Amino acid sequence: MTQAVPIEAVLTVAAALFCIGLFGALARRNLVSILIGVELMLNAVNINLIAFWRYYEAQFITGQTFALFIITVAAAEAAVGLAMVIAVYRSWTTVNAESVDSLKG
Repeated sequence: MTQAVPIEAVLTVAAALFCIGLFGALARRNLVSILIGVELMLNAVNINLIAFWRYYEAQFITGQTFALFIITVAAAEAAVGLAMVIAVYRSWTTVNAESVDSLKG
């Protein structure tokens, strides 16, 4: 049953998702879009961890444990990141990353 989808296909999807997230994080100017790109990259890492766990180390739970840890970190990153976006918007009334060029509000 583990060979229903070859691991190469799963890793290709994860790599494509990571590249889309990387492009989204580097090419966008909106802070919320940058956060979404980072979330996509973390989800691609989760797909890789679960794929390697499922196809190679199914008797251990290391892949699931790391994926759960990354989901927790992603949730914390989203909460802190959105709080920072709200703080930036209150100070500069914009969420454009290029407009925010100093630490003074």
